Amino acid sequence: MFHGLRFLPLIGLLALPAQADIGEADRLFSSSMQEISQNRLDHALHSIDSLLERHPNFRLAQLVKGDLLLARARPISTLGNAPGAREQQEDLREEAKARIQAINDPVNPDLIPEELLQVAAETRYAIAVDASRARLYIFENGIDGIRRIADYYVTVGKFGTGKNKEGDKRTPVGLYTITSFKPDSELEELYGIGAYPLSYPNEWDVRNGRNGYGIWLHGVPRNTYARPPKASDGCVVLSNDDLKSLGRFISIGQTPVVIAPSLTWVDADSLSSARDELQQAIDGWRKDWESRDTDRLLEHYSRNFQSGAQRYQAFAESKRKVNAGKNWIKVDIQHLSIFRQPGDKDMAIVTFDQDYKSSNLNDKSRKRQYWQRENGRWRIIQETIL
Repeated sequence: MFHGLRFLPLIGLLALPAQADIGEADRLFSSSMQEISQNRLDHALHSIDSLLERHPNFRLAQLVKGDLLLARARPISTLGNAPGAREQQEDLREEAKARIQAINDPVNPDLIPEELLQVAAETRYAIAVDASRARLYIFENGIDGIRRIADYYVTVGKFGTGKNKEGDKRTPVGLYTITSFKPDSELEELYGIGAYPLSYPNEWDVRNGRNGYGIWLHGVPRNTYARPPKASDGCVVLSNDDLKSLGRFISIGQTPVVIAPSLTWVDADSLSSARDELQQAIDGWRKDWESRDTDRLLEHYSRNFQSGAQRYQAFAESKRKVNAGKNWIKVDIQHLSIFRQPGDKDMAIVTFDQDYKSSNLNDKSRKRQYWQRENGRWRIIQETIL
């Protein structure tokens, strides 16, 4: 006979929807939680056993099973009443909250992160991490724009986001790309079945004095299914099953990864409005460059502009000298992506292929620019040739 579980209000469990865009383990775990909420504890125990048959190293499921067995003898007041290390049980409670939040309080599937303002048509998938929800979202980029197709539970740094220096155990905030893949044969057991290194530190990180290295998307040791929401040294960590699934959506050197303390979810109209504003600024910059009117061109650059070691004054002098020797200029921009800097509505990151032609020079390059809103106008504050 079960004596009941009274821990459910502590983890905010509500009636769970029948369908949710989540992984298999989350779905099975949530099904068992729903049965507990309905006081169908025998069914819940059966569901947990089924989950553990598939994922025997799922420690959160083991904890819930222990509580269900203990409930046969006495009422349970909180998740993790079964004997065990208090710190570990608190970590598992936090994992339970994060997993159940993904079901109880799901993000509207019609909403899109404002951080993904425009993804170039050639880029099929984009990844966005919301640290506040312990979720990694996959977006497919198609003719009609981007749509969310999957999401996974993840772990971030022990001290949250906002990495500044090596060893601070924080996960960086910004836009990154996946640079390579490391198989498990090259890794310690801590990293599980593989790892995808990220391009941290990026140009903006370097400019702001942020250092450190080795920020990866990676798996977990084989003796566990997942880690608590905040437990890594700064990496984004998935279960090995989820990391394997994630690999289907990754193109090395192309797939963008946005990491945010909390993603800003907006509807399509709001996204379109913000995107149009930046597209107009970019096109204005291109046209003024073509005009050979250097004063007009320089109005598109912040006085804090930097490109490598070159600062605004040296850049301005160089542009005046170069433009004076041109009879005509033509600039074509292709494969344009626009991202909002996470946590900063007044900064955008623009990446594109540039085809520059003039009366005495032709040049093709790939560029990344950081645009910042200054006194209501978008200006370029950082530029890098990739």
